[in-house]
Amino acid sequence: MALRLIADFDLEKDVLPWLRVQQAASAAAGARGGGPGVLENNYECLRVLNVEQNRNIIYTYKDNKGNVFFGLYDYQTKQNEHLYTFEKDLQVVSCSVNREKTLLATSLVQAAKEGRSNELQPGSKCLTLLVEIHPINNVKVLKAVDSYIWVQFLYPHVESRPQPENHLLLLSEEKYIEQFHIQVVQEDGNRVVIKNSGHLPRERIAEDFVWAQWDMSEQRLYYIDLKKSRSVLKCIQFYADEHFNLMFEAPLDISLSDSGFKLVNFGYSDLQDQEELSEHLTLCVFTNHTGSLCVCYCPNFDSWEQITYSVFYFHKGHSKTFTTTLGSVDSRVTKGITFLNLDYYVAVYLPGHFFHLLNIQHPDLICHSLFLTENSEVIDMLPHSPLQSLSGSLVLDSCSGKLYRAFLNQSYLLEFLWNSRLDCERMALLHCVLSCGRDPRRLEAKIIQWISENISACHSFDLIQEFIIASSYWSIYPETSNMDKLLPYSSLLTWDTEIPGITLVTEEIPLPLMKVHSFKGYWEKLNSNLEYVKYSKPHLHYNNSVVRREWHSLISEEKTGKRRSTVYVRNILDNAIKVISNLEAKNLEPRLTPLFQEEDNHQQLLIGLMVSELRDHLLRHLQGVEKKKIEQMVLDYVSKLLDLICQILEASWRKHNLHPWALHFNRQASAAEFAVFHIMTRILEATNTLFLPLPPGFHTLHVILGVRCLPLHNLLHYIDHGVLLLTEAAVTRLMKDLDNTEKNEKLKFSIIVRLPPLTGQKICRLWDHPVSSNIISRNHVKRLLQNYNKQPWSSVMDKSSFSVEFLPLNYFIHILTDIESSNPALYAFEGHDNVDAKFVEEAALKHTAMLLGL
Repeated sequence: MALRLIADFDLEKDVLPWLRVQQAASAAAGARGGGPGVLENNYECLRVLNVEQNRNIIYTYKDNKGNVFFGLYDYQTKQNEHLYTFEKDLQVVSCSVNREKTLLATSLVQAAKEGRSNELQPGSKCLTLLVEIHPINNVKVLKAVDSYIWVQFLYPHVESRPQPENHLLLLSEEKYIEQFHIQVVQEDGNRVVIKNSGHLPRERIAEDFVWAQWDMSEQRLYYIDLKKSRSVLKCIQFYADEHFNLMFEAPLDISLSDSGFKLVNFGYSDLQDQEELSEHLTLCVFTNHTGSLCVCYCPNFDSWEQITYSVFYFHKGHSKTFTTTLGSVDSRVTKGITFLNLDYYVAVYLPGHFFHLLNIQHPDLICHSLFLTENSEVIDMLPHSPLQSLSGSLVLDSCSGKLYRAFLNQSYLLEFLWNSRLDCERMALLHCVLSCGRDPRRLEAKIIQWISENISACHSFDLIQEFIIASSYWSIYPETSNMDKLLPYSSLLTWDTEIPGITLVTEEIPLPLMKVHSFKGYWEKLNSNLEYVKYSKPHLHYNNSVVRREWHSLISEEKTGKRRSTVYVRNILDNAIKVISNLEAKNLEPRLTPLFQEEDNHQQLLIGLMVSELRDHLLRHLQGVEKKKIEQMVLDYVSKLLDLICQILEASWRKHNLHPWALHFNRQASAAEFAVFHIMTRILEATNTLFLPLPPGFHTLHVILGVRCLPLHNLLHYIDHGVLLLTEAAVTRLMKDLDNTEKNEKLKFSIIVRLPPLTGQKICRLWDHPVSSNIISRNHVKRLLQNYNKQPWSSVMDKSSFSVEFLPLNYFIHILTDIESSNPALYAFEGHDNVDAKFVEEAALKHTAMLLGL
């Protein structure tokens, strides 16, 4: 299934065997006269009570007499231990233990039996107790009230030494939150007791709240209070010492005034009253390490025909409300919708009906989120029991007593990618798989294989473009959380196609108001995201527009021979050399394709310019990051772009089993070479649109395959429209390897006349043919006559020096001879190769004879 759940803890496997051993030992001790067994075998009521910040799990069960047993499973040691036993018939509302496992806080209510009063505290409904359990010594009553109380110890982020003071949160059904400060001292060795237990300092944290959520991992308390019937989300951050801060206030456009009272992640009670409380709205807050802040909200269902839920992306400044049609409703419908935090995604599902993966890093385009309906088999593979999302990737199934680590199932998503038929699903799955980040080389190979089979399947976006941009982005994204603002993560700017079965409404929302001025860690990243939403419009995503202009400028200068400073060009080419060296250092496997084997000056200029512009872009906008680190990030990013292109080409080469002889001109082109030529053309189309560099040697290989695969008129059409770019290396191969048959002569001439003048002059000297000689002669004559001043006519000509009676040619050669004899410096230019008037005369006669068929 798309969601992979790996069990970290299972009551039945991790606790029950130990309890049975304990019960057997107790029974044996009783048989030997050591006293009766404390616990009897009644494990049906065994259940999880709470999961603490260090992942220690508190559980409970009752014996046949109603005695309440508290146990703890240590996540680090995988060992169980007994915490405490109440020899009363009670029901547990809430429970928590401190980090040192010396204090146990719990709220209890009397078991519901007619004619039986509360034996612990007459006149009260709920009793909140603080118990010394190291060793078991004393019980202190914190609250004895008629409303339910929930308890939670704070866990400071320091574990080096026992804490002299513990902090305990109490949340009351009467809608207030208090914090108790409990000092402990050691007596008689390791005996820990509460200091001044008669008077424990306490303070009021919040009042008049209607909803609260505990983040055990980050020690944060989220709660909502009502101000003039307006819902305001607040967050309190607790620190290692006793102080805490109200971090932000955020207005929510939802109505909670008549929704009762709801707690999230404050233990797991099975009281009937609590079940009634939990049937109201579903609302939870999710964050991750990148500074995202999402509030997921689903109101009470008016009907089961369709379900509406909203996600407030506070780190992006907008909310999205999704409406999905359920279709048929059957008995498998559970109590309500489930939200799960999966790092870069939020999973939203109703077992048996739908499963949605919402992209919270890039929620702007709906196609970056995956929407699966009841037509997909993935729906039936999800757990049907309610799941509770804890901090990080932890998920608790309180019904089965299992604690899971939740992941996106990369293998399943890849398989689903192969079978998907909708562009929106392909887009979402591609990004989803890449974000998983495990074994990227293998993952990229799998995606490339899929692309090669579906190269023309997508109509809404270019598969190669999207893969190159997205994979390059995810390869460097972990370096800094601000990359999503500075680098493109998709080739698309908009998406207008509807998602089947989904209606979406997007609205701007007020940003949270930060209440502190000094930020660290997550809060610094969240504040950075909020500042970006406020002030950074339009988006700061890098694009190659500047590179495009500069590259065309350099190429134009090259054609006119007016190249700017050689130092500037040298620096650009040095950037390219660094990228290629970086790429080759990371790729130790030999390449099948002949890339990076020639000096492709144009592509090296493009590579170097992209490095220069991208480095400047990141230096402008990445504050507080070392210049050396940014430079390495840029090299890695551009190297990744080139490497992905190489991987696509290598995979195609390998798939079609091509060999080096595929590049020889003495064989007929095969179907495999046609396929490789086609994929290269698609790569070229994808990179040209985004103006991305190609590996040096790509154009040469493309031209050679084009000559082998295309008829001459198609080949010339591709060349004239810029699909095939003639490189000096490719044309040199043609001139040397092709013989002078009539067909090849026509091909060579057609290509030579399409070359830039400077390149054409070099190539012509490699072809011993009248056409080549004619072109060389023309260029020589053009050079000689550029500044020629016409001399007075002389009727006297020394005919003895001319062997052919062809007066126009004789006169022309006489003029060239005079110019050459009067200016010997003309022979000093590079590549002259003894071209003179005599050579021009012979070339003209040979070419004339060839044209006349003589």
